Amino acid sequence: LRFLSPDTAREIRQKYGSPLYVYDEKTLKQQAASSLAFPNAYGLTVRFAMKACPNSAILQIFDNMGLHIDASSSYEVRRAIAAGVAPERISLSSQELASDLGELLDMGIKYNACSLRQLRAFGELRRGARGDQLGVRFNPGLGSGGTGKTNVGGPSSSFGIWHELMPEVKAIIDEYDLEPARVHTHIGSGSDPAVWTRVSGLSLGLCEQLPTVRVLNLGGGYKVGRMSGEKSTDLQTVGAPVKEAFEQFAQRTGRELALEIEPGTFLVANAGALLSTVQDIVTTGEQGHSFLKLDAGMTELLRPSLYGAQHPLVLVSADASAPAATEPRSYIAVGHCCESGDLVTPAPDQPEVLQPRELAAAAVGDICVVEGAGAYCSSMSTKNYNSFPEAAEVMVDAAGEPHLVRQRQPLEQIWQNELPFKSTA
Repeated sequence: LRFLSPDTAREIRQKYGSPLYVYDEKTLKQQAASSLAFPNAYGLTVRFAMKACPNSAILQIFDNMGLHIDASSSYEVRRAIAAGVAPERISLSSQELASDLGELLDMGIKYNACSLRQLRAFGELRRGARGDQLGVRFNPGLGSGGTGKTNVGGPSSSFGIWHELMPEVKAIIDEYDLEPARVHTHIGSGSDPAVWTRVSGLSLGLCEQLPTVRVLNLGGGYKVGRMSGEKSTDLQTVGAPVKEAFEQFAQRTGRELALEIEPGTFLVANAGALLSTVQDIVTTGEQGHSFLKLDAGMTELLRPSLYGAQHPLVLVSADASAPAATEPRSYIAVGHCCESGDLVTPAPDQPEVLQPRELAAAAVGDICVVEGAGAYCSSMSTKNYNSFPEAAEVMVDAAGEPHLVRQRQPLEQIWQNELPFKSTA
């Protein structure tokens, strides 16, 4: 277990039930401090990619530490504001053009145009605009990611304006008399320092073509190892050549650009765990498998079913006085949804392939802690599938005290927006 103890896990389940997410304030702050130390030459802004885990308690912890926010929709912008984040500390980069963009700009948010249409929409609302509100997101022609589904750069990605369309970008800028202050690029979730070095070079080349740009945002995607043996990105290692590239750019052009980064997974992945309960154990015979059926699944943890993502599983006996299991058993862990794809232990990057795990011998009622569940779990669940209520969320503070930060969804809330229907036929 990373930040929980068996006794704490039992205590939290006893008090709040299962399934539920548990976050660790101490780990969150450690990761935030590491991000704020990213090497930079002329100033750094760290933006939390809130899509990773947007609970207000987490937003407030990071806001208090000086982190800004990267929002991926107008709805995330309003959610961050509701949590107490100042609008001027929020940057919006979205696939969908916000219908309320004018109102959000009036509030003071930063905005990265992610397509030619989005850039033109800003121009229509803010002709002749100056200041630091406008950025332009480019696809630099290079991508990186653990899987194709987490790669958001290169010719197979729709994210950002294709770098060869710079003439069209300049034409729109001239048409609306705009002065973008920022170039934004983001290539996906990888950890290769050579790739980040190359991307920073490509991105600085884009900045060079836009003389009003004062900030380069290199996005996030800093890989975090969840399983033993998986490597995590060393921010000092990937940041050192980026800092050097900024310094060389300044020597060549006379322009000292500030740096922005947008970590999400890096900040929260290993600061969260999903507590579930083994609610059944079934077998398909000697030539088959033993299955642990959990009271959680794709309604709380979609990543394995979507990506074949790997999460450590730790079994905690429901009985604190029970002797520790010595002989490991081979299990397939599955979720509670009536869906054959609700698989907690797929093969790596192969969501349809079963992968047995060697775990301690389990009994019905034991706790199954799914580690590494702080990023893209509660925020990216198939909420209410099979009408399962949204799980609760708990924050363990730096003193080790658990606090409920999201209550379990009342069942009636699932259908509260439905309206009566009477056919006129």
